[in-house]
Amino acid sequence: MLQILGVIGDKWSILVVGQLRDGTLRFGELHRAVTGISQRMLTLTLRQLERDGLLTRTVYATVPPRVEYTLTELGSTLLDAATALGNWATVHREEIGENRRRYDDTHPPQKQP
Repeated sequence: MLQILGVIGDKWSILVVGQLRDGTLRFGELHRAVTGISQRMLTLTLRQLERDGLLTRTVYATVPPRVEYTLTELGSTLLDAATALGNWATVHREEIGENRRRYDDTHPPQKQP
């Protein structure tokens, strides 16, 4: 269970799954859509999601090869859970930000020796 939660709880996995919510995307489209992810990290993330059965990878024999990614039915169920978590984060974003500011104000950083 912890291994699965580690993969699906990874920020890149959730962001990739979120980008695929509206349908199939090519690698380059995903790379542009997931801000801050490197090509290598996107490749690793896509491989893991494919291995877990959360998305399918389709390769077309064109020059250059065209590769598309689509959520599976299982991946869509993860999207439902991730959307609920994202909604919770949106609702509580300001409250959490205020809590962090209050904590930081009362807990100054420790000086390193």
